[in-house]
Amino acid sequence: MLTKKAKYGLKAMVDLARLEPGRSTFVADVAERNAIPKKFLDAILGELRNAGMLSSKKGKAGGYQLAKAPEDILIGSIVRALDGPLAPINCASRSAYIPCDDCDDVETCRIRLMMLDVRDAISEVLDKRTLAELRDMGDGAMQAFVYQI
Repeated sequence: MLTKKAKYGLKAMVDLARLEPGRSTFVADVAERNAIPKKFLDAILGELRNAGMLSSKKGKAGGYQLAKAPEDILIGSIVRALDGPLAPINCASRSAYIPCDDCDDVETCRIRLMMLDVRDAISEVLDKRTLAELRDMGDGAMQAFVYQI
């Protein structure tokens, strides 16, 4: 499940992607526009800066801005920077594999094999979508993501 941290991070990144290239904005303004607690957003934006997706300047003319073009930032990269690996269990992770204590054979473990498929399906979506695409989604485009049960 996507954490609140990643959800807020995505909202903030979309907000920053709407700025004119080279323009920065203050954390308080991003927080207010997106109903995100400022203190929490400070930490989130710091992590995204450490991941190389944002740059920041201090002072009166400071603030945060994207370090790359929105077309060059994958949604999967944002989620991983904030939430860690996409896999639902550690043994299905491609980047942070940890074997289960109770598994006899990782190659034939049915649960692991299914969770690898889950991880790959999540990655298939998040690693093909850019921040620019998320920013540009209109009401009609959002309908493609609504699933009827």
